[in-house]
Amino acid sequence: MGIEKNEKIIKRVEEYHKVLKFIPPIPLPPFEDEDSLIQYWGKNWGANSEVGTLKTVLLHRPGHEMKVIDESKWNKEAGALIGDKGSWYWRDRKGPNIQLMQKQHDNFANVLRKEGVEIVYLDDINLNRPKAVFTRDLGVAVAGGVIIGRFAPAMRRGEEKSALKIFGKLGIPVLRTIHGTGTFEGGNFAFIDSRHVAIGLSSRTNQEGIKQVQETLAVMNIEVITVPLTGYSLHIDGALAMVDVGVALVNMTKLPYFFLEKLKELKIKTINVHPDDSFYANNCITVKPGKIIMVNGSDRTIERLYKEGIEVITIEYQEILKNGGGPRCSSMPLIRDRI
Repeated sequence: MGIEKNEKIIKRVEEYHKVLKFIPPIPLPPFEDEDSLIQYWGKNWGANSEVGTLKTVLLHRPGHEMKVIDESKWNKEAGALIGDKGSWYWRDRKGPNIQLMQKQHDNFANVLRKEGVEIVYLDDINLNRPKAVFTRDLGVAVAGGVIIGRFAPAMRRGEEKSALKIFGKLGIPVLRTIHGTGTFEGGNFAFIDSRHVAIGLSSRTNQEGIKQVQETLAVMNIEVITVPLTGYSLHIDGALAMVDVGVALVNMTKLPYFFLEKLKELKIKTINVHPDDSFYANNCITVKPGKIIMVNGSDRTIERLYKEGIEVITIEYQEILKNGGGPRCSSMPLIRDRI
C-alpha cells in the first residue's frame, strides 16, 4: 500500500515538473522596471532623483488638528509654545491662524497643479498631530515604490499608519517599513543622482534606520552616503537641495567636509545659499529639472540660482513656517519621471 502511494506521489511530481517547464521563474527585469510597474501596479511608482519632472505628490491641508495649539503653553526657554510631555510645538508666541495656513497651503497646491502635478491629499489624521502638514517625513519614494519611515519623536508616531492607508488605497508598493529601534524621516533623505543617496544622521534619523534604508536600496545598486549633520540640525533638507541634474543648492556651514568633497567627486555643481537669507532657503522642492518652488525672502540666493539657469517660483508660506517646515517638508513626491 505504501509503495503504491509513493509511486502516485512520484507520478504527480513528474507531471507537475512537465508543467513547470512551460512556466519558468522570471527574476528579470527587476521589480522596479518601469514597464513591469505599469503592467502590474498601474503606474510607474516612485522616483530615482529629486529633480525628475514631478507627476504626483502627497499633501496634507492644515485643518482641525491645528486647534490643539494652546497659547497658554508658552515656554520661555524654548522660545515656543510647547504641549505637555512634548506632544507638539509651535514657533511663535501667538497660536496659528488656521485660515491663513490653509490659504498659503492652497496656493502652494495650486502652483503645483499649474506645473502639471497631481495632488493626493492625506486626510486621515488624528486631531492631536499638528505636524501632519509635513508629509515629506512619512517616508521616501524610490524606484518601484515607497519606504515608510518611523518617526523619532512620539509627537508624530502613528502618522505612519495614515500613510500606509493612503498608499494601499492608491496601490503604491511599500518596499519597506522601518521597524525595530530604527528611526528615519523623509526630510533626511536626498537623491544626489540615480545611484547615490545622502541620508542625514541626526536626532531624527539614527544608524539603525539608515541601515534598513541601505538594505532596501542595495538591491538596486544604490550607494547610501551617511551625512552626520551639525549641532541640532534635524534634516538634511536644511542643507542640501538638488535643483537640477548635477546641480545642488547647499548650505556649506551645515555639511561636513568629506561630503562636500564627495559632491565634487560626483561632479555636482554647488550653489551656496546666501548667509543673510531665510533659514528655509534650502527647503525648496524641484518640480522639473532646473525649476523649483521656494519660500519668498531669499532674494540673494534666488539671484545666485538665476545666474546658474535655475528658474524659481516663490510663495508666501510664513504662517506654516511657524510650524517648523517649508514647502519641501510639506510635500512627499510619489511619482517623478525617471532621470
